Amino acid sequence: MKITIDAMGGDNAPKAQVLGAMKAVEAFSDVEITLIGNESEINQYLVKHGRIRVIHTDEKILSTDEPVRAVRRKKSASMVLAAQQVADGEADACISSGNTGALMAAGLFVVGRIEGIERPALAPTLPTIDGKGFVLLDVGANSDAKPEHLLQFAIMGSVYAQKVRGIKKPRVGLLNIGTEEKKGNELTKHAFTLLQQSSEISFIGNVEARDLLNGPADVVVTDGFTGNMVLKTLEGTAMGVFKMVKAALMSNLKSKLAAAMVKPELKVIKNKMDYSEYGGAGLFGLKAPVIKAHGSSDANAVYNAIRQTRDMVGNDVISTIAETIEKQK
Repeated sequence: MKITIDAMGGDNAPKAQVLGAMKAVEAFSDVEITLIGNESEINQYLVKHGRIRVIHTDEKILSTDEPVRAVRRKKSASMVLAAQQVADGEADACISSGNTGALMAAGLFVVGRIEGIERPALAPTLPTIDGKGFVLLDVGANSDAKPEHLLQFAIMGSVYAQKVRGIKKPRVGLLNIGTEEKKGNELTKHAFTLLQQSSEISFIGNVEARDLLNGPADVVVTDGFTGNMVLKTLEGTAMGVFKMVKAALMSNLKSKLAAAMVKPELKVIKNKMDYSEYGGAGLFGLKAPVIKAHGSSDANAVYNAIRQTRDMVGNDVISTIAETIEKQK
């Protein structure tokens, strides 16, 4: 399978993208990777490999660019060319660590939506205490949503959890301010009814934000405004807690000695809370897999995004979503 990577997107580009790609082709014999970006910069880190090729471009989309305008005007940008490779059938999927809004625009305008999908959804897999994780969608593709959109999010997330994460009957929860059926605003009340009536998902009811890390559901759906705040709250809280623990353990000689003893265990906890270990955030609802890796992705995070993308392509996630949406009509 062929995967194209925007080699110039993200804080650590192109080093992270190149090293992640090299790790992936060594791990997966069925993967061919195209890196798109400044060839001279890419070649500083690339060891020539038969299944890695480079397409040169000097243009890239910046984090400060207005997303839609950038995609329309910067036709030769590395991100746009990566999406175009997918649209032209030259690649099965694409990955970028760059401007999230621009990638969503490129996905919509260049790759295109699955027929029947009204809104795409940005869907990362987030960590849980037991290490199994859960898919949260939407986390920012759409600030507003209708109940019908949340039903489609639930179907797409459920297919992904089944096909890629290996969960036979994914539990789908609706993010709400309480677990009772009648809780919430008009959106969640109407969405609850639609999710409850759907035969395509295993709906378990409402879930609260405070319970997410306990893993009450395998897939949690919400509108993009709420989902983005939840994502950033979880990320910020995790970072804050580790900073406080580090400060406490470095406060005196006794605590420093204790820190040396528990350092391996703390590292395990930190890795468990790192959602880049699960791959990137999938832009679900498009005609091919488009994966948004974290802006600060290192080589390992890029590798995990490639692994995730390979699983999506290999398990026919897109065609299964399309078929399930058609049955839901």
